[in-house]
Amino acid sequence: MLKVVKFGGSSLADEGQFKKVKAIVTRDESRRIIVVSAVGKRHKDDHKATDLLYLCFAHLKYGMEASSVFDIVKRRYLEIEKELGIDAGIKEELDRIEGELHKGINEDYLVSRGEYLSAKIMAKYLGYTFVDASKIIYFNYDGTPNSPRIKKALEEVVSISSKIVVPGFYGVYPDGTYHLFSRGGSDVTGSLLAQALNADIYENWTDVSGFFVTDPKIVENPKRIKEISYAELRELSYMGANVLHEETIFPLQELDIPINVRNTNHPEEGGTIISASPKDREQVITGITGKRNYSSITIIKKSRFSKLEAMKEVLEIFSRYGVEVEHMPSSIDTFSLIIDNEKFHKHLYETIAEIKKLPEVEEVIVESGIALIAIIGRNMATKTGMSAKLFSVFGENKINIKVIAQASQELSIIVGVDDNDFTRAIKAIYAALVK
Repeated sequence: MLKVVKFGGSSLADEGQFKKVKAIVTRDESRRIIVVSAVGKRHKDDHKATDLLYLCFAHLKYGMEASSVFDIVKRRYLEIEKELGIDAGIKEELDRIEGELHKGINEDYLVSRGEYLSAKIMAKYLGYTFVDASKIIYFNYDGTPNSPRIKKALEEVVSISSKIVVPGFYGVYPDGTYHLFSRGGSDVTGSLLAQALNADIYENWTDVSGFFVTDPKIVENPKRIKEISYAELRELSYMGANVLHEETIFPLQELDIPINVRNTNHPEEGGTIISASPKDREQVITGITGKRNYSSITIIKKSRFSKLEAMKEVLEIFSRYGVEVEHMPSSIDTFSLIIDNEKFHKHLYETIAEIKKLPEVEEVIVESGIALIAIIGRNMATKTGMSAKLFSVFGENKINIKVIAQASQELSIIVGVDDNDFTRAIKAIYAALVK
C-alpha cells in the first residue's frame, strides 16, 4: 500500500498543526510521500505566507520597502521551528532569500519559498527526506506538466529514499526557471506524484471533513458526501462548489486512483472518497450547488428562417466576443442563451445590437437576475420520478422556474430561478430530497 498525502496551509498554520500532521503520518506506514503547502492562517485576521510573499514582491516591483513584510514571514517560520524543538536550517534559508530580494528576484521563485520552507521543517520534524520540487516537478514551456519526466525523476528519488517530503505549488521549466501552478496548486503537485507512482490512494488533508451535500452557510449541518464520482465532482466544481483545484483529478482519473479528502483537525472522520465508480447506491442526491448572477437572452426568430441557422449566427456573435454560453433551451421558434453576467456585462450592448441586426431575428428579450441551481447525483437515473419530486418542491414553495436543463444520462438537473429565491430554493430542495 502506498499513499501520497498532501497537507494544506490550514494544516500547517502553527506548531500545534504540525504536531497533528506528524500524528497522522506516523499512524500509517503507507503515508510515505508527503506534499505540503505554505503555512496558512491561524485565525481570520491572520495572513497566509503565500499572500505575504506576493505582497513582498509587489513592494519590490514598485520600489517600496519590502523588509517589514518579509519580517512577518520570517517570524512565522522561525517560531514554528523553535516551538517544534528542531533545527531545520530555516534561519540560514531565510537569510539567503532575504539577500536575494534586491537582486532582481523572480516572482515565482520568491512566492514558492513558502512551500519550500514548510517542507524543510516538515521533513526534519518527521525524519523524512526533503526533496525540492524543482528536482521532480517539470513543466513544458506551455505550462503543462511533463508527466514522463516527473515519473522518471520521482522513481529515481524513491529508489534511494522511500519516505520524502515535497513542497507543493511549484516546479521548473526545461531551462530551470521556476513556475507556479495557479492558486491551490499544491493539490496538483500531490496528484502528479500519485500518478507517477501509481499510488493506491491520494489523501488530501484540509480543515473540513470532506465535501457536503450543500453549502453549510445555506443549510445548517448538511450531510457529508461519503463517496462521489469524478464526473459528479466536475459538475459540482463547474457550478460553483469550492472543492479541489480543478486540475487535481485529471492525472488520477486516468489510473482510477481514489482521492480521500479529510480533516486534519478531526482525523477520526472518514471524509469524502472520490473515485471513478463509487460503491454507494443509497444516496440519490450527491450535491446541491449553484451560482447567482446570470442573464437569459431569448431570441424569437422569424418563422420563415431555420432555427439551426439562427442559432449558428447568434453563437458566432458570442464567440467573437469570447462569451461562453452556459445553457441553451429552445422551442420551435425561440431559443434562450444563459450567460454568466461576469463574462457578459462588458459586451452586453454590442452583442445585443449585433443580434438584433440579424435577418433571422424577430425579437430579443434580455432578462437578468437569474440564479442557476444544480442538483447532482449519479443515482438519480435509477430512481423514477425524481424530476417530478423536484418540480413539486418548487410548486409547494411558490418558487417560479425560469430555466430547466437536464442531460440524458440524468447526472444533473439544472434549474434557473430568480436571484432572490436562490437560498430559499436550495433549502427547500435539501429538506425534501436529501434523506
